[in-house]
Amino acid sequence: MAFKVARFLDVSEGLQANQFSIGSRDTLETLDDIDPIYKPLLDGPVPAIFAVLGTDGRPNLTPMWFDYEGANVLVNVATHRKKVEWIRANPKLSMILVNQQNMYHWVSIKCTVKREILEDDPKEGARVTAQLDKIWTKYTGNEPPYGLRDPSINERRVLFECPVDRIATFGKP
Repeated sequence: MAFKVARFLDVSEGLQANQFSIGSRDTLETLDDIDPIYKPLLDGPVPAIFAVLGTDGRPNLTPMWFDYEGANVLVNVATHRKKVEWIRANPKLSMILVNQQNMYHWVSIKCTVKREILEDDPKEGARVTAQLDKIWTKYTGNEPPYGLRDPSINERRVLFECPVDRIATFGKP
């Protein structure tokens, strides 16, 4: 499924007319096709500031590990967290990945949950664990397994598959 990418004009090469407005729009089929200057934000250990509406109607913002597969953002969350309830109640999600050395280089992603997979699912549950181990290594450099499971409970995970609705990009590294 194709999605739109809005490329904002920026000031990385000096002042220009209409800066900070949309300079061009493209259509992509997969996140792998994004302009190469934004790939390090998607593929590196850059935290995504993740927004979901809470029960009071206000956005709840959380830094989270980011992963994707094709045209889907993958959101892996412990099932006991409030965020799971909020995502299920309002599956429209937004996130931004900002270059930690240059805040004027970022990618904003809007997506909608298409499906969820529970870690205990007999057919696909192993995929949830494997994806968690993958992002554990991406963000910590440690070998699997994921090392932050809450030892006081039998922590289980859910993986939300979220097709991208649209993207905005800004700046250069």
